[in-house]
Amino acid sequence: MSRELPAENGKGLTIGVEMRYDRVVMREEPARATFRHLPPDKQERVFEAALKEFADRGYHEASMNRLVAQAGIPKGSLYQYFPNKAGIFQHLFQYALALVWRTLTAVKEETLEEDLFTRLEKSLMAGVRFLKEHPRIYSLYLKIQFDKNVPLRGEFLAAVRRHAAEYFGSLLRRARERGELRPGLPEEATLFLLDAVFDRFLQAVAVPALDVTLNLHQAPEEIIQQRIRQLINTLRDGLVA
Repeated sequence: MSRELPAENGKGLTIGVEMRYDRVVMREEPARATFRHLPPDKQERVFEAALKEFADRGYHEASMNRLVAQAGIPKGSLYQYFPNKAGIFQHLFQYALALVWRTLTAVKEETLEEDLFTRLEKSLMAGVRFLKEHPRIYSLYLKIQFDKNVPLRGEFLAAVRRHAAEYFGSLLRRARERGELRPGLPEEATLFLLDAVFDRFLQAVAVPALDVTLNLHQAPEEIIQQRIRQLINTLRDGLVA
């Protein structure tokens, strides 16, 4: 079973609901049947208005009055579609996580026969392209990360980290099967390191104040690719002389 959700670029995106949603925050769809049965163009208007409001202003400053005005719907209709403000935010998060998962799954499948470090390089570049194509979705993630008062923040962030660990874990397992990793490599520490490097790199691309060394913000793609290659080579070669 699948349903079509609006993409940030205005095109529909079909995501199967059988995707492994994560524990509490992903176990049920907060959008009511009244929303899911709307025509796709109306779903898209509501979604785009909600994404703009929450991504640009954050959870607590987001206004439902602005949201419905942007979407062109009565305020009463909004609460026929979602139980409350937190439900709208949760719906956006579920959509974003599903879209990221779909993107990474495509990279993983396309690079199946390549070595680990090539796969890591292409995965990080895919992350950069994702945040450039979907800036408000990435902004929503940053709002969750840096605002400790967002509802379900702990569950949201844990879901992101678990998905990252699952993704990197699958790459490491494949690399181990192919004999690409040294014996005794501590898997938990390696997963933590990869997640930290990728997350921090993407933050630096998106937020100038978080980058004082690599000058990634608004850098052309070829420069970003150079920096990614430098990082992955450092991971591959290590720091020992």
